[in-house]
Amino acid sequence: MASPTTGETGANSVIQTENGSGRGPFVILCDHASRHLPDDLGTLGLDEAALRAHIAWDPGALGVSRGLSRRLDAPLIYPDMSRLVIDCNRDTAAHDLIPSVSEITEIPGNQGLSEAARAARIARVHVPFHSAIAELLDARAAEGLETAVVSIHSFTPVYKGIARPWPIGILSNTDRRFAEGMLADLGEQDVGPLGDNEPYAPSDGVYYTLARHGEARRLPCAMVEIRNDELTTASAEEIWAARLEQAMHAARDRLHARQGGEHA
Repeated sequence: MASPTTGETGANSVIQTENGSGRGPFVILCDHASRHLPDDLGTLGLDEAALRAHIAWDPGALGVSRGLSRRLDAPLIYPDMSRLVIDCNRDTAAHDLIPSVSEITEIPGNQGLSEAARAARIARVHVPFHSAIAELLDARAAEGLETAVVSIHSFTPVYKGIARPWPIGILSNTDRRFAEGMLADLGEQDVGPLGDNEPYAPSDGVYYTLARHGEARRLPCAMVEIRNDELTTASAEEIWAARLEQAMHAARDRLHARQGGEHA
């Protein structure tokens, strides 16, 4: 695996790229990989339990992403920064870009931010993350490399008192072909009830990264949401990486077959 490249330099690096020279047909993104907070922001007024909870990051998502990167020879890009600082999977105009309340938890350090403070966080994390993705995709396009973009997330078993039965959900927007291929294969793997645009959907504002870098380039893309009680150990993360590897290859094969039929 290649050494990470960074959006900043030295000990303050924020954006991580692993296996950036990978030649496989997929690029893996992990918007909420880290619960890291920079020293200058302290704890944002939260206790340790809150900083370890899902509101700060997507537990298990980075482990699955790294497993896929290794298995698929795929570049992986992620911000090493908690989404409590800024959510890189949101438009910069979104109300929850820098949440003052996450689920039911108030975030004191995010309340009453000035426009200058908001702009500084965008420049610090959001801009370099999306720039790194764009630069990688531009480079792959220049080399003529086939590319599908998949983002990996995790979600809580219960949200605001409502149980979520799906061990995994696949999200898609206007072009559903790749996601449908993944869902079909996961169904054959019999992993349990599947969420099709569940527990979230693009209408919830959670599809920003893929809309910007996948759909806008007309690349096959899908967003993966794995229930985080399925990702409590490294071995569990590896099991899901193996399942997704199979599903992604199956979706790619199905898409190629469909495109071949359309051009016949």
